[in-house]
Amino acid sequence: MDAEKKDDHLRFRTTKNEAIQRKRSRCDENLDRYIPNRSAMDFDFAHYMLNGGKVTRETDSSTNSPCCSPSKKAYRKHLADIFNMNRTRILAFSNKPPSSVEKSFEEPAFLPKKPVKRRRIPQVAERTLDAPDITDDYYLNLLDWSTSNVIAVGLGNSIYLWDVDTGSAIHLVENEEDLGPVTSVSWAPDGKHLAVGLNNSQIQIWDSESSRLVRILREGHRARVCSLDWNNYVLTTGGMDSMIINNDVRIRSHIIGTYRGHTQEVCGLKWSSSGQQLASGGNDNLLHIWSISMASPSSSSGSRNPWIHRFEDHTAAVKALAWCPFQSNLLASGGGMGDHCIKFWNFNTGACLNSVNAGSQVTCLLWNRHEREILSSHGMNDNQLTLWKYPSMTRIAELQGHTSRVLSMAQSPDGYTVASAAADETLRFWNVFGSPEVAKPKREATTEPFPDIARIR
Repeated sequence: MDAEKKDDHLRFRTTKNEAIQRKRSRCDENLDRYIPNRSAMDFDFAHYMLNGGKVTRETDSSTNSPCCSPSKKAYRKHLADIFNMNRTRILAFSNKPPSSVEKSFEEPAFLPKKPVKRRRIPQVAERTLDAPDITDDYYLNLLDWSTSNVIAVGLGNSIYLWDVDTGSAIHLVENEEDLGPVTSVSWAPDGKHLAVGLNNSQIQIWDSESSRLVRILREGHRARVCSLDWNNYVLTTGGMDSMIINNDVRIRSHIIGTYRGHTQEVCGLKWSSSGQQLASGGNDNLLHIWSISMASPSSSSGSRNPWIHRFEDHTAAVKALAWCPFQSNLLASGGGMGDHCIKFWNFNTGACLNSVNAGSQVTCLLWNRHEREILSSHGMNDNQLTLWKYPSMTRIAELQGHTSRVLSMAQSPDGYTVASAAADETLRFWNVFGSPEVAKPKREATTEPFPDIARIR
């Protein structure tokens, strides 16, 4: 007997422990408390159920009282249905979810794209300056813009400087008649020194801040110097004698190397951004790409140099040259009166990637440093500036204003503004590549812990 009681006691404890564990597991699964929603509860019905309604029904069903006739039971059931007394739940924990409403509109299949903000390109020049006595010669390069925001332009025998920031103009020099007119100008990377090529084959180096002639390079060329470009302290010059010469302006014997490959006047020179490749174009319709290491010593004979690439696709003089700022192996070139084409070259492979007929003489090319665009200047008949989208080469805008062919273009240090000099003796400024972003003013520093909270004083 004692053994049976002991077994019953153990069985009871086991069942109790299992119930406690099940209760704990349910608590672990859902730790939220159920809080009744008072607005959804019927307090009168709850009071009735708690104070006898439920007890009366249980008593009637348990006693099976004969006084409750079938008709009375049917009456009570009907009355309970009317007053919703058959409910067994007293507390309401949530409102009844609202019924779904059919949508009166259809959702779009896709979200509309944000509108792309298009850049406004002014069709007229922002400013126009007089450029009297500018030489109307396609092969000359008479305009350049320095990193210190000063423009140099060759007008006849004179050099003029115009400070863009202050608007002041300086007459730097007027050469004698025997030196001939100015044939090319180019600013050094420091924005202070200016190289000037002359008709008598000499090159002058000027200090623009002190208006002082620093040096004259007399040796090298035997005819006018019509193209110049800097590579750090090396000034590369191209002449009517078909020679290309590297001049180290720091040393006494300035000629450190030459390139021979053209047969006529070298009217275009442009170093790549890396300073390792030089592009040259000439009146012989040839385009060469040289390596800085391929220059022959100054004492070498007149034999031709080896070049990286030699392109003969243009059918007129090649003056317009521009290395791409966002793709280092891409070079653009433009042909003269009998060619009218803008061509794009892959420096690595030597392939011509594209050729576009611009419709007129191409005098200069400039890449947009902020967008994939290129600007070309032209001669007769429209004398316009054309902005192209690269690589599709669709025309974005044509800027009219010059009445004679555009001779040269130069780009501002920030890359947004372009200056053009033309045979109509005007210098025009175009806001063609957009405007620089205006920096938001910084908020003044404050020592208060919560400066944005309104205060009552």
